[in-house]
Amino acid sequence: METLGKWGATLACVGMAAVYVVTLHSPTLIFRRPPPISFNHFLIRRFICAVAASLLCIFLSAVLLLSTSTATSELTYLLPAYGVRADHFWRAVGCSFSLTCLMYAGSLLHKSIELWTWRSAAVSQLCAFLLSLPSNISAWRNLVVAPITEELVFRACMIPLLLCSGFNPRTIVFLCPVFFSLSHLNHLFEFDSQKDCYVVKFSLALGVQLVYTMVFGSYASFLFVRTGHIVAPLVAHIVCNFMGLPVVYSKRGLIVSLASIAGVIGFIWLLIPLTVPALYNSTTDGCHCWQGYCTPR
Repeated sequence: METLGKWGATLACVGMAAVYVVTLHSPTLIFRRPPPISFNHFLIRRFICAVAASLLCIFLSAVLLLSTSTATSELTYLLPAYGVRADHFWRAVGCSFSLTCLMYAGSLLHKSIELWTWRSAAVSQLCAFLLSLPSNISAWRNLVVAPITEELVFRACMIPLLLCSGFNPRTIVFLCPVFFSLSHLNHLFEFDSQKDCYVVKFSLALGVQLVYTMVFGSYASFLFVRTGHIVAPLVAHIVCNFMGLPVVYSKRGLIVSLASIAGVIGFIWLLIPLTVPALYNSTTDGCHCWQGYCTPR
């Protein structure tokens, strides 16, 4: 994308990250709205802001992507550029789910042992949890709204811009997560509301979160660049939000640690073979970005 350039694409990504964060906090930071009357009301307000921010970022990225062409037919290439595609859909879902579960091999084994040990109580609790999902506002945040809006902004909107501005895909895998991690600095605002929170404890927690978002952001960007499907990082995002931090060691014994190590080894071994672009794209036309958006038409 000659008219935008690398610096222009980078600044556009920074701008979209800022738009997402500012819009998310706009009711209290900009408009000085009163605090929500309940936690559910607070999250619903966040949902509306997150959706609005995503739509605005999609519009901005579409304008930039289409700015290099006057052909109206180019509009038909926006959805594939955003990774919204039907071809090889289930292959992308299965690949992402399998790879992500390998990273949680220890956690899954740990939960399986607990379910078996306390099977009567655990099964009833699991059923109660599943039945409460439709009305569980926190579950909607972690498993629906946050994954969809964040993947749309930080993968679908940003990566096509970076690819088409000339960035190498390897660079994007490490650059794009920076915007994703910095967007999570909004948790600094929560420090003001927690007067009894120790600075050191809060800083450590924030540091762990930033490292975790950097690692996940690299993984999600890798999945998007390699498969060309937004559903691949979306599935990974949902699984990670559901599972939390992976369990490396537990009181259940050495077997959980061995399962974690085996899962990591399997993940590293299968990451490249399962994400070969040819498995998810019929033709790439020799274009450096798999969307084919940069190929002259």
